[in-house]
Amino acid sequence: MPPNTTASTGDKPGKSGRKKGRKARLIVLVLVLAVIGGIAFGAYWSISTVRASFPQTKGSITLEGLSGPVDVKRDGYGIPQIYASSDEDLFMAQGYVQAQDRFYEMDVRRHMTSGRLSEMFGKSQVDNDEFLRTLGWDRIAKKEYDTTLSDSTKKYLQAYAKGVNAYLKGKDGADISLEYAALGFTNDYKPAEWTPVDSISWLKAMAWDLRGNMQDEIDRALMTSRLGPQQIADLYPEYPYKVDGESNTIVQQGEYNELTEAFEDSDGTSTGSGSTGAGSSTSGSGTSSGTSGDTAGLQGQLEGLYNVLDDLPTAVGVNGNGIGSNSWVVSGDHTITGEPLLANDPHLSASLPSVWYQMGLHCRTVSSTCQYDVSGYTFAGMPGVIIGHNQDIAWGMTNSGVDVTDLYLEKLSGDGYLYDGKTKPFETRTETIKVAGGSAKKIVVRKTEDGMPLLSDRSKELVKVGQKATVDNAAPDRGDGYGVALKWTALEPGTTMDAVFALDRAKDWDDFRDAAKLFDVPSQNLIYADTDDNIGYQLPGKIPTRAKGDDGSVPVAGWNSKNAWTGYIDFKALPYELNPKRGFIVTANQAVVDDTYPYTLTTDWGYGTRSQRITDLIEQKIKGGGKISTDDMRQMQMDNSSEIAKLLVPTLLKINIDDPDVRQAQELLQNWERTQDADSAAAAYFNAVWRNILKLAFGNKLPKELRVEGQCLWVDPANATNAVDDTAKVRECGQRDADQAQPDGGDRWFQVVRNLMDKPDSDWWTTPKSATGREGADRNRDDLFKRAMIDARWELTAKLGKDIDTWSWGRLHRLFLKNQTLGTSGPGFLQYILNRGPWKLGGGEAAVDATGWNAAGGYGVVWVPSMRMVVNLEDFDKSKWINLTGASGHAFSAHYTDQTSKWAKGELLDWSFSQKAVTKNTSDTLVLKP
Repeated sequence: MPPNTTASTGDKPGKSGRKKGRKARLIVLVLVLAVIGGIAFGAYWSISTVRASFPQTKGSITLEGLSGPVDVKRDGYGIPQIYASSDEDLFMAQGYVQAQDRFYEMDVRRHMTSGRLSEMFGKSQVDNDEFLRTLGWDRIAKKEYDTTLSDSTKKYLQAYAKGVNAYLKGKDGADISLEYAALGFTNDYKPAEWTPVDSISWLKAMAWDLRGNMQDEIDRALMTSRLGPQQIADLYPEYPYKVDGESNTIVQQGEYNELTEAFEDSDGTSTGSGSTGAGSSTSGSGTSSGTSGDTAGLQGQLEGLYNVLDDLPTAVGVNGNGIGSNSWVVSGDHTITGEPLLANDPHLSASLPSVWYQMGLHCRTVSSTCQYDVSGYTFAGMPGVIIGHNQDIAWGMTNSGVDVTDLYLEKLSGDGYLYDGKTKPFETRTETIKVAGGSAKKIVVRKTEDGMPLLSDRSKELVKVGQKATVDNAAPDRGDGYGVALKWTALEPGTTMDAVFALDRAKDWDDFRDAAKLFDVPSQNLIYADTDDNIGYQLPGKIPTRAKGDDGSVPVAGWNSKNAWTGYIDFKALPYELNPKRGFIVTANQAVVDDTYPYTLTTDWGYGTRSQRITDLIEQKIKGGGKISTDDMRQMQMDNSSEIAKLLVPTLLKINIDDPDVRQAQELLQNWERTQDADSAAAAYFNAVWRNILKLAFGNKLPKELRVEGQCLWVDPANATNAVDDTAKVRECGQRDADQAQPDGGDRWFQVVRNLMDKPDSDWWTTPKSATGREGADRNRDDLFKRAMIDARWELTAKLGKDIDTWSWGRLHRLFLKNQTLGTSGPGFLQYILNRGPWKLGGGEAAVDATGWNAAGGYGVVWVPSMRMVVNLEDFDKSKWINLTGASGHAFSAHYTDQTSKWAKGELLDWSFSQKAVTKNTSDTLVLKP
């Protein structure tokens, strides 16, 4: 299915505001595509050229380095299951098979993580490379490989790299993928051999995209230029630890024991042996949100940092506030099978191919020489399985949101920086960036004594602003100016790669927790189930403690040692839960524990909208002794009810509307069940109203630094698919969007509006007179709601036509899948070849079926459940799974997007695990011979 950006709504693929269109693209290949566009492309791309890169999936291939034969069995969707007799053979085969399907994707990723995109794509990527070199992911990965990882993990990484390189041996770019053939027109680039460090570096990229609240730190600091403390507090509400009298946290059983300095179950059982895990125990960091006046100089610095971060490619696809993930596990007491069921669907921005790669890794006989029998989701470029199950346990992950980054304003002094009244020298290194088709560029990277890179060196704007930064009397004199440095747990060598293999071979709860101790970055919510009917939760991660009064919510002054991190939380003190009495555990980015916990994990949790809904669905099902099935879990994943609509619609229906056309739209909400089906006209109208409420209430009140570039929401009727009668109304509405900030519309904004609903005269509900003078100012909540309903009516009239019977949510809420390099821009023929869509989707923002859209950029889908799985612990062969796209990264492969339509409908595929089931469903078998 080719891309279609001219369907009935006229929409482009959704953007997420604050230049999110740029942020969502991995590569912008202006120079390359300009040259490609001038070539007789069609004559070159013969079928034989395209098919040259397709993998061999039948017969046999000889691979030097194997100790015995390996079977690669693929099902009808091209998903591989690998059978070997030794660990090294298993992971060597994994490297070979992933390279067959996804090497171009792997190659782009490693160039991103090492700051070498310019070597592939030319000077358009130099700025990104400079920033990524400053972070130094590959350098930290090399230190991990050399100093912290176990010998067995190194052995597996070496075997994986050997398999990738066996695939590359003797192949030209065109033999690997058509993208290389395209690049070959302008670039003599040749793929280099894969290394173990390339795999580890990808973990750093994953950690960057899941790093926590750094964007919120910047936002809050910038808001101080225009908003007062109470206004900022309104926009960042306190977390609701109780909702309707019920706990709104993941862990509800157990508490921290100050005497043992451990988190303990409610029966007093300690969490473990007291191993330090992530670091040494310290006193609690406090929860004060107060900040020092030292941060005043950050204002100008952070404005420039916005541009740097927005241009930076995303790695695993996290894209904007409001993104999260769902996972939950139900004990056998409440399931039809009598054994646990576990569900997981991580939410990431849509990418093609999907960030996930499905596969099984099976030892023919599990023993000390071959220890793995595991199946699930991994990343192309990494050995092992990240999320899935083995023969004994299953596990899932959601982002915890724990705050593991802090920004520091550094006082520059000569060639160094000020620290406790003394000047310390920066550690410096020179990096050479090679540029395809151009001259190399050298940069100097500076970092502080404790390893914080100076991010402001990567932006001329930041340097200039830093020289002129305005600081108050509490800060040192301006002198040489100020810079911004980053403190981040992932800038230290870690053991997450060890954790992956430990999870894959874990046999019980104790093994699982031992693996979690090694999972230092990124901090994830880990849920657990096993075949002995145990369910559990563990928060892992290297989580910093801070000085009393510093909660990490805003940037702080680097010249004062009191702002330095004081240590890391001991693993034994991290929250966990095993077999809670309620019989289930839900994680959906809500708070892990309540506010009695002595350590500040973050001030920026998701607010629990999805987790509350999932909990309600489970409780409704088990009420009165009901039992949950695998398909019940699937249906819960597809729940698209709008909690925001449940809050707002009763008030919207009470508003008196004079205009008959607007009243007609209002009546759509009368009998609406608040579900966001793709064919629902009411869902389309309500979401348009919600977007306009956010725009009117908050858009012109936020600082200009947080605003998106002005654009009209509503097109001129002359260019619309369906012209409307009252063109003046549409033109008037179209003038209102210019130069206004756009809230993203996520979970936090729902909480903001919820808190303001009983304050109808709040200043947030006031807006100025409209630009045309046709309407007066909005002075209270209902005035603003009325205006939002009017504006939404004429917005959808322009987008979908005046006849509301033709409206549907899916026409607005569409998913475009774009190849993340050559498919992002350039000649239409190239996009036609590489891109797919659109799909009309249901679901929406803050729904369990989180097909997220962003109020800053329209209704197009910007993040999705990137995969879905339901694991059946009674019979693993009855488990279900689906990927966003397909197994293959080859554009003309039958498995490029062969799962997407089923994914869009909420369907799941059978997930074979036992050798009998795998053999039954095998379509192709490839034997790798030594």
